[in-house]
Amino acid sequence: MSFLELLLIGVGLSMDAFAVAVCQGLSMTRLNWRRAGVIALFFGGFQAVMPLLGWGLGSRFAVYIQELDHWVAFVLLGLIGGNMVREALGPEKETGCACGELDLRQLFLMAVATSIDALAVGITFAFLEVAILPAVSVIGVTTFCLSLAGVAVGNFFGARYKRRAELSGGVILILLGVKILLEHLGVF
Repeated sequence: MSFLELLLIGVGLSMDAFAVAVCQGLSMTRLNWRRAGVIALFFGGFQAVMPLLGWGLGSRFAVYIQELDHWVAFVLLGLIGGNMVREALGPEKETGCACGELDLRQLFLMAVATSIDALAVGITFAFLEVAILPAVSVIGVTTFCLSLAGVAVGNFFGARYKRRAELSGGVILILLGVKILLEHLGVF
């Protein structure tokens, strides 16, 4: 598989992570590059590890993974997005930190939810006998870069419209989960 093909796969796989990273940036009152780097590392790392796991599993479990991945992503994104909507519509909370706390558990769940499709891609890589280390490296680095950019883009808009941005971010996550579910159910 060529570098361009791997890059295109990496960009395609990273779009969900990019959207979630934008939502993370929306919640920051000012851009914190360290926090953005942690977010990008989570998304890039999971986007690299999941195809590696999928490649390791091979075709043996493909049917089971493809039948469940959309439900897992739908539930995780729906719960996270619903929580964001609830917080946006609830009373304004005062926090001591200008950028909010980084919830690693929530970040972990979002990284898993956005990288489940990459697991199935890894299984496909096993079928195609793709050199896995270059493939997961390109996917991981691409997702890292796009996630970092996503946090910055989200922050640019979120600092000006925090409450609306948090509400929008939650709705986006819910819709992203619904989109993943409907695509895998064959509606789209």
